[in-house]
This record gives sequence, structure tokens and C-alpha cells, in this order.
Amino acid sequence: MSSAGFNSQNGTGQAYANGPSQNPVAMQQLPGVSYGMTHQPTYNPMQAKAPAPLGPGLYPSGPYQPVPPVSSYQQGPPPSSYPAAPGQQLLTRPPMGVAPSHTPPQSASPSPGPRLPPAQATPPPPAVSSSNYYANPQQQQQQQQQPMPPAWQYNTSPPPMGPPSSMSASPRGPVANHVNPATSVRAPPPSSAPYSAAPPAPVSLSATQPPGPGMPPTSLHGYIQPGTAPPPMNPMPPHTYQPSRAPYGPPPTGPPPTGPPPTMKPTPPPTGPPMANATPPPPKADAGPPQPGPPGRHLGHYPSLPPGYQQTPAPHNATSPMHPAMQAATQPYTQAPQPYQQPPGGPGPAQLSPSLAAMSLQSSTPEALRVVNLLQERNLLPPSPVPAPTPCLPQDLQKINCHPEVFRSTLTSIPQTQSLLNKAKMPLGLLLHPFKDLSQLPVVTSSTIVRCRSCRTYINPFVSFLDQRRWKCNLCYRVNDVPEEFMYNPVSRSYGEPHKRPEVQNATIEFIAPSEYMLRPPQPAVYLFVLDVSHNAVETGYLNVFCQSLLDNINALPGDSRTKVGFITFDSTIHFYNLQEGLSQPQMLIVSDIEDIFLPTPDSLLVNLNECKELVQDLLKSLPTLFEKTMETQSALGSALQAAFKLLSPTGGRMSVFQTQLPNLGVGALQSREDPNQRASAKDIQHLSPATDFYKKLALDCSGQQVAVDLFLLSAQYCDLASLGCISRFSAGSVYYFPSYHHQHNPAQVERFQKELKRYLTRKIGFEAVMRIRCTKGLSIHTFHGNFFVRSTDLLSLPNVNPDAGFAVQMSIEENLDDMQVVSFQAALLYTSSKGERRIRVHTLCLPVVNSLSDIFAGADVQAITGLLACMAVDRSVTASLSDARDAMTNAAIDSLMSYRQSVLTIQQPGLLAPACLRLFPLFILALLKQKAFRTGTSTRLDDRVFAMLQLKYQPLAYSMLMIHPALYRIDDLTDEGALNINDRTIPQPRLLQLSVEKLSREAAFLMDAGMVMYLWIGRNCNPNFLSQVLGVPNYATVPENMYLLPELDTAESQRTRAFIGWLKEQRPFSPSLHVIRDESQLKPSFMQNMIEDRTESALSYYEFLLHLQQQISK
Repeated sequence: MSSAGFNSQNGTGQAYANGPSQNPVAMQQLPGVSYGMTHQPTYNPMQAKAPAPLGPGLYPSGPYQPVPPVSSYQQGPPPSSYPAAPGQQLLTRPPMGVAPSHTPPQSASPSPGPRLPPAQATPPPPAVSSSNYYANPQQQQQQQQQPMPPAWQYNTSPPPMGPPSSMSASPRGPVANHVNPATSVRAPPPSSAPYSAAPPAPVSLSATQPPGPGMPPTSLHGYIQPGTAPPPMNPMPPHTYQPSRAPYGPPPTGPPPTGPPPTMKPTPPPTGPPMANATPPPPKADAGPPQPGPPGRHLGHYPSLPPGYQQTPAPHNATSPMHPAMQAATQPYTQAPQPYQQPPGGPGPAQLSPSLAAMSLQSSTPEALRVVNLLQERNLLPPSPVPAPTPCLPQDLQKINCHPEVFRSTLTSIPQTQSLLNKAKMPLGLLLHPFKDLSQLPVVTSSTIVRCRSCRTYINPFVSFLDQRRWKCNLCYRVNDVPEEFMYNPVSRSYGEPHKRPEVQNATIEFIAPSEYMLRPPQPAVYLFVLDVSHNAVETGYLNVFCQSLLDNINALPGDSRTKVGFITFDSTIHFYNLQEGLSQPQMLIVSDIEDIFLPTPDSLLVNLNECKELVQDLLKSLPTLFEKTMETQSALGSALQAAFKLLSPTGGRMSVFQTQLPNLGVGALQSREDPNQRASAKDIQHLSPATDFYKKLALDCSGQQVAVDLFLLSAQYCDLASLGCISRFSAGSVYYFPSYHHQHNPAQVERFQKELKRYLTRKIGFEAVMRIRCTKGLSIHTFHGNFFVRSTDLLSLPNVNPDAGFAVQMSIEENLDDMQVVSFQAALLYTSSKGERRIRVHTLCLPVVNSLSDIFAGADVQAITGLLACMAVDRSVTASLSDARDAMTNAAIDSLMSYRQSVLTIQQPGLLAPACLRLFPLFILALLKQKAFRTGTSTRLDDRVFAMLQLKYQPLAYSMLMIHPALYRIDDLTDEGALNINDRTIPQPRLLQLSVEKLSREAAFLMDAGMVMYLWIGRNCNPNFLSQVLGVPNYATVPENMYLLPELDTAESQRTRAFIGWLKEQRPFSPSLHVIRDESQLKPSFMQNMIEDRTESALSYYEFLLHLQQQISK
């Protein structure tokens, strides 16, 4: 675009929204929704029935209110009292194992009346509550007369919990908007978005960041309408339907394409009764060339849309929302909504009465809102992974939007008001993977980093240029000057086109920061290893593996000529190692006074790796033999951590701690709190919170000195991970857990430890980092999830940042967004690279604003919602109780489906109805209830449960979803049909199967991918050809008991199977262990516990769970 185009933008004095021009017909309010109330009581699924006063919870970061425990499922009538769906048996399969210990649940709801009166945005707590979540008492009194369903307080900041060091950030105060009313009419992106290419090689994000040159201008300046604002429309009468955005053709069906983008064809209207919703759909669009429009998208662009015209939300996926199976790291957007097609001929809706128009347009509901009766559709799981929903944005905005694996929202369409969000009963939040390994990352070196003078937002593709010299911030709308240096484009080597610079062409970009971004000279890479050498540790054999792995990878440690390393070992005393240059061999210095720890020779314990590499290698070769005869059984971990903190404090760095038992000596000593007899029977799980605050306090001290602590726990016995984990949680470290680790008895764990340690030692690392998340004014962030310390209300302190760490935040809408078409979110991560460069990685996400409930539901990202609810439930389990968190998750499913039924569906039908985009929501909630973190009635070790909780809070979404809902494939009949070709390898693509025993067959072999672990289950009558060609054994009886590696056989079957399993493993940064199991294997119960859709002794089957939801919704 020539620079002349800038001058035709905003006239003087015009304050326009930074988005596409608005449609004058789309400016009405939703009937019955008041936009004036900005401080609505907010919906929170973690807010259970009757809030109690806050307890002294040990996790001040908890975003919820603790409440009295409420039984997850109460005793109810036998299953025969449930109405079975017509023509369908009540149970779809026989119960497994012994008779169920209790019957399907009845409601825990206190009132038999309707759960949610339609006019009421948020149910209040009962009058007895000691907490008040409402803006004024009158409102509370009015609403207390309504029955109260259980609800979590989703989108508001919690009351203060604990001191300022809490991880719960206070919301910022309201700020007045100064943009003019603009509603959401967008030309949606056609299927030629850059993510529709054939899937590239794994672990590549090449589709995300288009290269600088050759990209068309993509900032929003093309959408700013000159002149004055359109005249306000009168609100329509309540019976008139209210348009919300430009329509597009129906989505394609079938699996994601692997070739060129599919051509869109109209889908036939759904059979059965027509569905009426708040925004009925458009007439079918013929598949043809998109209708051209003027480049500026002026208000006259849609002259054919009279007020009665029905516009619909985007069809987000062809067949389903994203499936639980993790996609390849570069799963492209396989399709995007089609541009609006003018229907040929026929009377337009303007010629029909509103009711007739509604009837005539009823037939082509977008796929995301297709009504699904969950009780009748047995096979909901899509056959292959489906990408995240695509936000409904103009094509050139969406193709440069941030990739969903880096930055995604639970709702891809943001509600205009908090009251509308409350009515939808879904959480609003963001999930981030900010330091993810990217195959293509634009890096900009500039003396001037262009930022908004008011809110400090980094310039990004979603700002608008008023002319060559001025740009408007997309977060606070301030007009800023373009610096002179920014006029030159280093990519095209041209002058005068600031909108073509890489910063304005890429939603993910990295800056090399100038000196003003440094508080001190960049620190060197410093690595300190703290090793347990007690008798228990030596018995496990981990020390040999650690020393050999570090020897093998010592030259691959990230760093430069300044890199330092050091070692501390400990049992009942602390051992330091003098590695000073000039010594002939390492010197061991023992400090036995663990109560008052000191550094014996402070200057020679952390040494330059390049200068002292030989001494370091000598030490690693001798360490395993040094302690092999030890009989020392005690562990003074707390004192060792204090010594390590003293050693690292002057520089900052990374502390890697290896521990094999419960610390039992000196500061931080712990007692065993686990009663194995209570594991399965306890109604509520105790001891999920730390036994002492020693480890948290030390972690906060470490964070203040830019030290992160990573904990490797290798143990066969209880180690109180709930207490020890705090050292990593609050210092931005990671926890690695290897239960039952033993170098001889558990070779699968040894292999996993070797691979994870190699990745850990050699992966990219950022030091002394901070991260801030900004959002368009009117939105606020109130709760963070992940491993960090909240330094101020919105600044996360990350002494180390690693590419495998994920974060989540909860948000609320503080001010109405009804004068905005889009909102933006920006995450900026400032860190020091291992080479000593100060860098800033910036991700910007842009999402549309909508004003109808059906649009909000159509944009729901069911996986992101599940991931955020899991984080919230972990906090709730600790601050309140596990049963409370379980209730809240069940109620989240009930509330959202009830809201959909009452507020979106206008034709009520029998059954449990969900929009297609949420059809997997009840399944994922049931999967969470049966997940190791939250399950009850099954013997689960306390450390295993706590580790599962830590992972749900810390893992990026793609990995945590596999831990919630594993993927099951049949692999004894793999073929090349539909296979991927990656780097000359053929990767078979078997169908995903439901997690039910009925999908298993004794004649076959099945692979279950549960994230951290994979199970290859061999049926008793499995095809002998598979056994010999893949496993290398003649028959079933000769399959080894502890097989954890597939032999590399020179057969087509072996190559296919290994290629598929290898491809799955490549998509994650950690190394899952593989277990080949038979019917008699000890691990078979673990495999069967992941059969989420089946009934167990203590948990409902999927069908019974659906009946329970239906019973609650129909009360």
C-alpha cells in the first residue's frame, strides 16, 4: 500500500475503534441485556454453593473462595430411575469389575426450582453468606429471592488472600474509553489463510511468522473509516433479530486437509426440528468467488444488509472443536471461515416480516452452533485431531494473528459486557506458551523499540496508522508519533513505509534490547547442581546416569565464555567441591554444621566451565564411586538449599536439585503425612497443601536474587511433594518426578530420566526474566496460573524461563466493550539469553468483540476452557477441598449447557443439548474428574496426585490435554492410506478411538498416548504377524513382561509402527515412557483407569454422567 493511503484515514477529532468499519444495522443491544451495568456480579464456577469466610490457606495465590465441602455425588435412586433415551438402553456397556459402590448421583442443588431464571445474569449466594460479591446490597437483596445454583466465580478478582506476595493480582481501575461505537461486522478470512498449507514437519511454527518481505500491509489502518460516525440506530423491537456480523459459507466437513485448501460447499440443513437461536443464520452461500469489496471497507460495503438480516458467528471447525489428542507442533489452521457470499436472486430478508425471515433462514446453522443431543450421539470423538477454533476476523488480520499454540483464549469471541459473559457461564482466560521453541522467529535489532507512550504496549500488527507519522495504540487508543528510525524498513531497505516493518507484520517477534532494558549487566549462564548422595540415593543408581549424561552434554550446555558451574552434594552433611583452576584434582570440603551453614571457599566453588572443564569432568567421573559404600541414611535438603542459595545469590542462575527421599534432618525437615490405608476410602484428600512454609519462603528469596530451582524427585517412597514442590513453583522452576526409580528394577524410568535430563541440560534457557500481559482497556487480568512469583499486580518474576513452561490467566470485563470491534492481548517476555543478550519476545493476539450469546458460544474453545478450569480446580482443591473442586467442575458443565439451552435455543427439544463446539465439554469434565489429580475412590499415592496437579498448572495446553483425555489408536493394522510424509518418512494416521473397553479387541493391538506415558496393549489373540513383525516375538505368551522398547526390525510393519510412535513423541519436549502390556501385566490397571467412558467402582460412566447433567439441568 502506498504511503498516500495513510492520508485518507481518520479525519481530525475522530476517535474510531481500531478495527473494520462498522455496519450501521448491527448497532442494537441484545433485547433484555443491559449494557450500562459494568460491575455485574461475575460468574465463577469455582464459587460453590455457600461461600464461607476465608481460611488461612497456605497458597495465597488461590483465585477462589474456600467453601464448605459438598459431596460430589450424593446417594440417589438406582439407575433404573433415570429416564433412558428413546430406543436406547440406559447403560451402553456392562459395568466393569465388581458391582458399583454407589448409584448415579442426585442433585446437590438446594432448590427444586429452575436453576437459572433467564433474566438473571448471575445467581447470588444465599443470604447467610459472609461474603458479598455484589456491587450494592440492594441488588443482592433483589436477587436473593431466586434459587441459587452452585457456581464458580469465573471472571472477577477474588477477595485479597494473604500478603502482597500473593499470586493473585489486583485488577486495575476502570479507564474511560474514547473510541467511537463500532460493532462487529467483519469480513471473515477465506480458506487461504497461511495455516491451510499441508502440515509441515513437526516442531515447526513456520506458518505462524510470515517472513518480512513480500507480505502485504496488515495493520488495521486499512479499516479505519474516514468521516464521522454513523448515525445511531434505534433499538429494534424485541421480536426483531439482531445481527452481529457478516455471514460466511458453511464449513467443510471431514478431516483436516493435507493438500491445497478445500473448496467450500454448502452443507445440507440439519435434520430434525429447526433450531432457533439468538442470531439465526444466513441463507446458504453458494461456493464461488468471494465478493470483492473496496480496500477501505467503508460503511457502504454491505449495502444489502437491512435490519432484519440474520448474521451468524463463524463456523469454527469442520467437524468439531479441537480434539484432546495433541496436534503436531505445527498443526496448521486447516480452514477458516469463508467470505460473505451474496445469495443470488430471491427476496431478501427485508421483504419478509421478521418472523418469516427467521423461518426462512433457520436452515443453515453454522457448524459450531449445530445442536447436538449428547444422549443420542454415541460417537462424538472426531477421528483425527482438529485445530483450535479460528477467531472470526478479517482475512488479513487473521493470517498474521498469534498462533494458538503460543497464545489462545478460552473464548475466541469476547463478550461486550461482563453481564453477557456471566450469562454465558463460561470462563474468560488466556493460555500462553511464551518461550516455546519456534522454527521461525523474526528478530529485530534496533536502537529504538517503538512503544505506546501511555500504556507501554509494543507496536504490533493490530495498531492503526493515521498517517506515516502517527499510529494509534490498539490497547489504550493513544495516538503516538512514529520515530524517524522506524520510517526505514530494514527488510525491504525502503524508506517511508512504517506499516511494512517486521514489527507490524508479525504477531510474534523478538527484539534485541538496548541498554535501557538492563538493570545490571546481563548475567552469565550459571548452573549449580545439588545432589542427594545418601544411601537411598546411591541405591537408586541415579548418580551414574546423571554424571554420565552431564559428561556427554557438557559442551552443549547453553552459554558463552562466561558460563559457570558448581556442585554440592549432601546427606547428613553438606559437601562442597573446590574446582579452582590450577588444582590437580577436585577438592571436597565438608561442612557438618548444618544449622548455621556457610561457604568454605566462596570464590572457588562456582568456576568458569571453559577454564576448569577438565576438573569438572574428573569430578563427574569420580562422584558415583565416591559414595558407593555410604551408609548415611539422613537427608539435610533444607541446609543444602540454603548453601546453594548463598552460592548463587551474587549472580543468579539455575539450581538443579536431585532428591530421593523425605528430608529428615535440619531446617525444612518433614514428617510422612501419607496414610496408605486412606488412599482409596477418604472422601476428601488431606495434605495437599505444604506442611511448612520453609520451601516457599526460600523460593521467594531465590526469586529475588534471580535464582530458579528445578527439582528432580526420584523416589519409591513418599517425599511430600506438596511441600517440596513450593521451591520450584515460586521460583519459576520445574518439577520432574520419577516414581519408583531404580536402575535395575525400572529400566523404563531410567530411559525416561536419561532423555529428559538430556533435554533439560541442552534446551534453550532465559535468565532474569519478567513477563507482563497487557490487554485492551476495559478488560482486566485478575489471577495467574503457573510457576512464578507475582512481583506487582501484573508483572511475573521468572528467574529462569524455559521453552516447556505454560501459563494461564483469568480475566474479567471491567467496562463495556460495546464501542469496540476487536480487542487485543499482548504478552511481553524480557529475558537474558544464555549468550548474555537482553531480549524481549512479544506475542500479540487479536480477537473480535460480539454482543450475542450465540456468537460467544460459537467461539468457545472447549480445550482452552478445560485447561483453564483444571488450573482453577487445582487451586480450589488446595484452598478449599477436593470434593469442592469436583463439584465445581461438574457445575461448570451444567451451568454452560443450561445457559445455552435457556438463552440460545429458542425451540426447546428433549435431551441433553449442546452446541457442536462444546459437545466434548462433558467428556472432558468427566475426564478431569477421573484424572489422577482429582479422582476419588481409587488408590492414588499422594505424591502422584500432587505431581498431576503441578503439571496441570504448568504444562502448556497441548500437553496437559493428553494427560486429561489420552488418545487411543489401533495400531496392528497401520496402512499408508492418509499418511503424512515428513522428511521422507511416511507417518501413518490411524483413527482416534473412544476411551472405552468396548473399542478394544483381543484380536488387535492398541496404543494409548497419555502424555507422560504410552501403553501398547496387546490382545490375547493378537495377529501373530504383528507380534513377529513388530515385537519380534513368535506368539503372545513370549511377549516380555517389562518390554519398554520396540525392536528395530527391517519390516514394513515395524517401520510404520515405530514411525508413528516416534512422530507422536517428537511433538512434545519431554520423553514419555512406553510400556508394552498384556492382560496379565501389572500396568494393566493403569491402562484401564484411562478408559474414561467406562464405569468404575467409584465413578460414573460417560452415559451415566450425561444423565446426571440432564437431571440437574431439567430441574
